[in-house]
Amino acid sequence: MKSAVETLNPTRVRLTVEVPFEELKDSLDAAYKKINQQVTVKGFRKGKIPARVIDQRFGRGAVLEEAVNDALPKFYTDAVNEAELNPLGQPEVDITELKDGETLNFTAEVDIRPAVEIPDYSGIEVEVDAIEVSDEDVEKAVEQLRERFASTSPVERAAEEGDVVTLDLQAKVDGEVLEDGVADGVSYTIGSGELLEGIDDAVKGVEAGGEATFTSELKGGSAAGKEAEVTVKVTQVAKRELPELDDDFAQLASEFDTLEELQADSRKRLANTKQYDQATQAQERVLDKLLELVDVPVPEKLLEDEVNTRKHNLEHHQLGQMGLDLEKYLELQGKTAEEFETETREAAVKGIKTQFVLDELVKQEKLNVSQEELTEHLMRRAASSGMSPDQFAQAVVEQGQVPLLVGEVARGKALAVVVEKATVKDTNGEVVDLEDEEDEAETTEAAAEPTDAAEATESGDDKADDKADEKADEKTEG
Repeated sequence: MKSAVETLNPTRVRLTVEVPFEELKDSLDAAYKKINQQVTVKGFRKGKIPARVIDQRFGRGAVLEEAVNDALPKFYTDAVNEAELNPLGQPEVDITELKDGETLNFTAEVDIRPAVEIPDYSGIEVEVDAIEVSDEDVEKAVEQLRERFASTSPVERAAEEGDVVTLDLQAKVDGEVLEDGVADGVSYTIGSGELLEGIDDAVKGVEAGGEATFTSELKGGSAAGKEAEVTVKVTQVAKRELPELDDDFAQLASEFDTLEELQADSRKRLANTKQYDQATQAQERVLDKLLELVDVPVPEKLLEDEVNTRKHNLEHHQLGQMGLDLEKYLELQGKTAEEFETETREAAVKGIKTQFVLDELVKQEKLNVSQEELTEHLMRRAASSGMSPDQFAQAVVEQGQVPLLVGEVARGKALAVVVEKATVKDTNGEVVDLEDEEDEAETTEAAAEPTDAAEATESGDDKADDKADEKADEKTEG
C-alpha cells in the first residue's frame, strides 16, 4: 500500500491511497466465506460453493463490494498511522479506482488536530479582585442565618410585606381551570418573589378568608408562557418574628457560645469563599491570556458540531427542565437570536481552543495522571451529577469514558502549571499566592473540561467504517 498526504488547510488533509490488489486477498477470501454462509445453490452443500460458482451466480461485483467494505477501514487507518495524523471525526471517502485483479485507489478527506506551538508563557500577568470582607458583609451573612431561625405566629389583620401567608391558588387560561393550575395550602412569604409575578400586590391588604384575582404569565407547567387569571384565597396570615441577635442566638444557630464568635466565624467563611472565587478568577484570566498568545485554527466542521451540541443541550435539557423554550429564554435574557448565536459560537471557539492548547501543554510538560487524582476527580464529577460515586464510575466504564476523565484531569494540571508561572496581583497591587488555595485542582479541572463536540469526535475513527462501507457500495454498484 502507498499513501500520500495533501494539506488542504491547517485543519484538514486529503489522503490518497493506492492498494495493490494482492493486499485484498484476505478480505476476498473472507467475502467468499461470508457469502457462502448466506446463500444456497442447488447441488452444493451450504458453505461449500466454489468461488467460480459464486462469481457466475451472484456476480463478481458482490464479492468485490463485500471485500472492499471489509478492507477499506483498515487501509484508511494504516494510512493515518503512517502519516502520524490526529484525525477528528469521520473521513469523507471516495473510491477513485477499483480494477478487479489490479488495484484499489481511494481518497479520504478528514479534519485533523492542528499543530499548536506553545510560546513562552512565563510572563503572563493578570489582575483579580482583592479579598475584602466588610462589616456589612458579615452583618448580611448573620442576618441570613437569623432569617433561617425565624418563627411565625398567626395574626388577625391584613397581610403586610414580610408576612407568611397560607394560600389556595387556582389558575385559568381562556376561562378554563388548568389541571395543574390548582394548589391548596401553599406557604408564601410576601416580598420573596418565589411565586407568580403580581401576587405580592394581590395579597397585601387581604385578611384571612379574603380573596384576590390578578393576571400573571405562568412560568411552568402545561401552560408555561401563557397569561393566566389567578384567583388566590388567603387562609392564614402569620407574622415572622426574628430571634434577638445575642449569645443565645449564637448558641441556637451554631456551635459557638457567643455572638462575637459567630460573627468572627462568618467573617472567616466569607474570606474563604472570596479566596476560592479569587483563585477561580485568576485561572480564568490566565487561560484567556494564554489563548491570546497561541494561534489555534479551529476545524469548521468541529465548530459547527460544537455549536449545535450546545444549542441542543440548552433547548432539550436545561430549558426543558425549567419549562421554557428558546424564544422565551432569550426574551427573559434580553437577547436577540443573533446575539445568542454569536455568543454560542464564541463560547464554542474558546472551548475548542482551550482543549487543543491544554492538550498540547500536557504533552509538552509530560504530565501524567495518578490513580489518586483520577479517583478524586471522579468523586467530584459524581457529586455534581447527583449520582453516587459507584454509579458514576460504573457509567463511565460502561460508556468507555475513562480516557475522557483522564484528559480532564491532565488539562487541569496543565492549566495549573501556567497559573503557577503567571504573576497574579489583586486590585490593591498586592501579589496573590495561589499555592495555598484550597480546591485549586478542582477549579482548574473545571476550566479545562472538554467541549462536547471535540470529546465526541475523539472516537471518530471508529465511525470511519460506516463511511467507507457507504462509498464502497456506491463504487461497486456502479
